[in-house]
Amino acid sequence: MNYFPERGSDAYRVSFYDLSLEYRVGPNRLAGTAVLSVVPNGPLDRVELDLGPFRIGKVLVDGRPARFRQRRDKLHVTPGRPVAGPCTVEVRYTGNPRPLGSPWGGLGWEQLTDGSLVAAQPTGAASWFPCNDRVQDKAPYRISVTTASAYHVVANGRLAGRSTAGATTTWVYEQDEPMAPYLASVQIGRYRGIEIGGPVPQRLVFPPAAEDRVRHDFGRQGEMIDVFVRLFGPYPFGAYTIVVADDELEIPVEAQGMSVFGTNHADGRRGEERLVAHELAHQWFGNSLTLADWRDIWLHEGFATYAEWLWSEFSGGEPADEHALRWHARLARQAQDLVLADPGVRRVFDDRVYKRGALALHALRRATGDGRFFPMLREWTGEHRHGSVTTAAFVRHAQERSPVPLDALFTAWLRRGALPRLP
Repeated sequence: MNYFPERGSDAYRVSFYDLSLEYRVGPNRLAGTAVLSVVPNGPLDRVELDLGPFRIGKVLVDGRPARFRQRRDKLHVTPGRPVAGPCTVEVRYTGNPRPLGSPWGGLGWEQLTDGSLVAAQPTGAASWFPCNDRVQDKAPYRISVTTASAYHVVANGRLAGRSTAGATTTWVYEQDEPMAPYLASVQIGRYRGIEIGGPVPQRLVFPPAAEDRVRHDFGRQGEMIDVFVRLFGPYPFGAYTIVVADDELEIPVEAQGMSVFGTNHADGRRGEERLVAHELAHQWFGNSLTLADWRDIWLHEGFATYAEWLWSEFSGGEPADEHALRWHARLARQAQDLVLADPGVRRVFDDRVYKRGALALHALRRATGDGRFFPMLREWTGEHRHGSVTTAAFVRHAQERSPVPLDALFTAWLRRGALPRLP
């Protein structure tokens, strides 16, 4: 069962997104031109895009005007004649971007006190650009944002250009590796950006008043990358950016090549360092290896939660075994009705998915031993780099590399509601 059948279309895929945006911070006004390179999966007489309630100025297919209509966060485009092969769909739109409704509240483009952020997981991408909002439809992006020069803009990928004309500055980012729509992101604020040393290029972007706290709290990130490269394999992107938004956020925000924290996550005492590890781990588990179906969310959140425990263990803190025993005892006192490999739409972000997913990995580690477990993880990330993954594929991958049968272990941890004992 598709958790979000109203999102996306399987009639085509997008091979490239070219987004040119003009944004006025005060009135929260966005004017965009999106050019999508579309590859049909068969003859296509209509292109169905996900897009929020914007005013559409014009739609072109291969440069020719096309008919269109909007209904319930969908833009239906009808070209002059059916499309038989690759084509471009250009959409020009304006409006006030706002989060789209979901069981977890508003998702997508959000206006801050003085700026904006994007937090689109899982279905909020259409709040700011037309897309095929299917998690497995990954594509490269070019994102250009023009806004007042007082503001700093961060988007996915590498900064390919920055130019000022009058009172505005245009920032151009290029994301070369394929990316799921929900991971596309734009962050805008009165920020300062600095480069920090480490095994991969890293940037910190933050409100100037928070500089000391941010530098301290993210000061071990280079060591963290070293540890994760050793455990998970090569870092999957060209660089990593941390944005500390000038507002408090309930939870950090995951994006490809980027993580977004609130000022409340930088307390100057590294009090939220487990979240720093969690979001960094998503660059492997979630961004490079992206689930093909939202029922497999544990492949993101369980792995990132286990990375918190691994960072603790390999940086000289509490070993993962102690984290596992403590969380197993806590989960044993909670309801035993969550099936990890298919939690249901409303439980996609249930904390038990995170912690039980981490426990499942610890059980696998105990069953196979470190000498098998960590090479298996590195091969998993290497074989599926920048691709889509499923629980079934992970189970096969682990079993092929295990010295002991794993059927009973995976059935107990992934397919049944009752919490198993740790091996």
